[in-house]
Amino acid sequence: MERLQGRKGEGVWKSLDWWTILIYVALLAFGWISICGASYDFELAGNIFSFDSRSGMQLVWIGTSFVLGFVLLMLDDRIYDTFAYIIYGIFLILLFITPFFARDIKGSLSWIKIGSFSIQFAEFAKCATALALAKYMSVYGYSMSRMREALMTCAIIFVPIILIILQKETGSALVYLAFFLVLYREGMPGSILFAGISAVTYFVVGVRYADVPMWHIPMSVGQFIVLLLIFLFTLGLLRVYCGKTDKALKLITIYGIGSIVITFCFAYWVIPFDVTWVLLVLSLFIVGYLCYLALRDRVTNYFYIAMFTLVSLSFSYAVEPVLNEVLQPHQRVRIHVLLGLEDDPSGAGYNVNQAKIAIGSGGLMGKGFLNGTQTKLKYVPEQDTDFIFCTVGEEEGFWGASLVLLLFLALILRLIYLAERQPYAFGRIYGYAVMSVFLFHLFINVGMVLGLTPVIGIPLPFFSYGGSSLWGFTLLLFIFLRIDAARNLSKRY
Repeated sequence: MERLQGRKGEGVWKSLDWWTILIYVALLAFGWISICGASYDFELAGNIFSFDSRSGMQLVWIGTSFVLGFVLLMLDDRIYDTFAYIIYGIFLILLFITPFFARDIKGSLSWIKIGSFSIQFAEFAKCATALALAKYMSVYGYSMSRMREALMTCAIIFVPIILIILQKETGSALVYLAFFLVLYREGMPGSILFAGISAVTYFVVGVRYADVPMWHIPMSVGQFIVLLLIFLFTLGLLRVYCGKTDKALKLITIYGIGSIVITFCFAYWVIPFDVTWVLLVLSLFIVGYLCYLALRDRVTNYFYIAMFTLVSLSFSYAVEPVLNEVLQPHQRVRIHVLLGLEDDPSGAGYNVNQAKIAIGSGGLMGKGFLNGTQTKLKYVPEQDTDFIFCTVGEEEGFWGASLVLLLFLALILRLIYLAERQPYAFGRIYGYAVMSVFLFHLFINVGMVLGLTPVIGIPLPFFSYGGSSLWGFTLLLFIFLRIDAARNLSKRY
């Protein structure tokens, strides 16, 4: 394959996906209007175009984003593939040195001051990680089924996560987990995705019902349900991966369910005792039995299922120590408030409660531009950054909020379409990485404002105030648009 050199610039503009750019511009426009509504101060009677106001500065970030996007489109698309590892390495170094030079902002060490501006390298490292991931996974012969390549792929994702956690910026670190959607698209076994969903289930059920007693039996409802789920999930995996006629499945089902029913009835009607110990011993016995079958019959599926059961047990018993000893107090309170374990309307739950009030007060049509009461009276903290969506709901109402969500949906669907039409694996993988980041930010941010997800402090793409996040999202999107525009700029000689 050889590149066509003549009229390449003209070819880029003709091949550019203008629908995506139109959505990008529309989101920027809606975002700027929302920042105006969230930050305008009637007492100061400020000019929304003044550089002394948040809305005026956001215009600067938007203008520079257009320039950045134009520059990215003018560069040769092969640069992103060729220098992917170098870009990734540079940002790893920047993430590593950031805590040594960063200012402490609300406990976070992720912002470095350059002149009169502050920059957060974690926002740009997402783009670097996406490029490195696309570069590594697009190599000829790559397969997720090989352990070495699977571990290297995970390392590309987890190294920046660890470095960002060291900056005490947990929210930004969690965004990188979105890249696992890319791995699933590229052949990651569904069992790994199932394991992740199982871990979330264990955590929510275990924490939510940890202190709920099981009638007059001295045991925790949460712990009992989690161990029962582990047992049932193990049976399900045996049925799926070893067949419904498998002898081990039949034995574990009969003796396992029989043991649970008998011991539970005995504890309820005869002598009360903690049945979870029986479930724990039963699960460990299943692990040992499956490992024995794996060695005897040389069936690796038995071993993998045994490891799933063992890791599940370890995770379920590690939740409480991590929650109480590893997480910061404010993070622990946020999780408790989200799960309904605490009611803290003036503390950890204040932001979410005020955001809900703001969105609810907007009604169907909204209160109109600059007419929001919750936002104008500054009841919602961080209302022009992390909680910007509540301004949309209050001033534009249900229809305005729905339109914004539809625009984001159009962007997500368009990115999937563009990714699927890429002629090379590099472009497809990078496209899905971009889509995954946008989807994660949208889901968590809007869910956070509505009280459906924990408050972890990540921006809403193209809406939240700030240059670092806007430039970061622009980098992600326009690099992909440049790669997509080059899909037809090749010719076979």
